[in-house]
Amino acid sequence: QLQASGGGLVQAGGSLRLSCAASGRTFSRYTMGWFRQAPGKEREFVSAITWNGEGIYYADSVKGRFTISRDTAKNTAYLQMSSLKPEDTAVYYCAVCTFFTTVAASYDYWGQGTLVTVSS
Repeated sequence: QLQASGGGLVQAGGSLRLSCAASGRTFSRYTMGWFRQAPGKEREFVSAITWNGEGIYYADSVKGRFTISRDTAKNTAYLQMSSLKPEDTAVYYCAVCTFFTTVAASYDYWGQGTLVTVSS
């Protein structure tokens, strides 16, 4: 029901835009979040946006480099990633939650993940 896409291989300093498209039902009243998991590490919060776009939060590690947005009409969220670093390499997941939170366990539905690899 959530399809993440847009991952790939990029050089350090480059940019990528991830998309998270919802299908089968509308998530217009849900918070949409992005998480990532690097090899051998725990899944970590990246960013989240409330259903109306008025609440946005970023992890300190991506603040100023990543921008989250959503198009409610298209039932899609985006994560624009710029100034990418090798430490951004991870599988990125999108998820939705009925309230605004950075806690992964609170999210109800998850996409399958898209791999982002940043080379040095």
